[in-house]
Amino acid sequence: MRDLVIVGAGGFARETAAAVCAVNGVQPRWRLRGFLDDDPALHGVTRAGLPILGGTDALAGMSGTQVVVCVGNPRNYVARQRIVERLGLPVERYATIVHPTADVGAGSVLGPGSVLLAGVVLTADVTVGEHVAVMPHVVLTHDDQVSDHVTIASGVRLGGGATLRRGAYVGAGALVREGVTVGAGSLVGMGSVVLRDVPDGEIWAGNPARRLRTAGLPAPAGTPRTAPAPDGWDARPEPVSALASLQEVAVPKVVGS
Repeated sequence: MRDLVIVGAGGFARETAAAVCAVNGVQPRWRLRGFLDDDPALHGVTRAGLPILGGTDALAGMSGTQVVVCVGNPRNYVARQRIVERLGLPVERYATIVHPTADVGAGSVLGPGSVLLAGVVLTADVTVGEHVAVMPHVVLTHDDQVSDHVTIASGVRLGGGATLRRGAYVGAGALVREGVTVGAGSLVGMGSVVLRDVPDGEIWAGNPARRLRTAGLPAPAGTPRTAPAPDGWDARPEPVSALASLQEVAVPKVVGS
């Protein structure tokens, strides 16, 4: 068994802890030590029967411990990417968690740091990148491409050959037509039906889904505050709380057989 800590202590983190327990119930694999959260008020608190051990600086003393970053929600769905960038850990430190009821089909690949929760289906030749959060009962069908840091909420269905670009968020129950692309940093509202491509950095919702507005996300790391930000990104400095509070998603890649 390998030691594991979960960064974050919100809903997604606790769901991931439950998935780890389910994995261990089939075959013991992880020694789950608890959560890490940079909110000092949570240190020493117990969540889902596990302690919050301290902040992410505690990782400095956990050299042999695997990590999975489980933060992010529709109000700040870039948080997971920002924390991974800030931690700067080598890829081999990140665990990949697959609930035992998830079905990873032939030819499918799942990158390090990603999580598949209960009832997820990858039918065949699906590619899922690094640090991707896939919530319960999502169905990804043949030849779908999901880039790094994407969040897919519960009950989402992607048609064959659909693409979710880096850092996109797809809300609960949304349907994405075959061959359609959801752009980097874009958000699709819950229950939406996406029939055409969504550009980068936009918010779409409805049936059929239509553009509502620019996402207004914090600018990517390294963007000068005075420089124009890429389309869909907000060049203003990110609020401290977006990184300082982690209250809200294995080393080898997992390949379907």
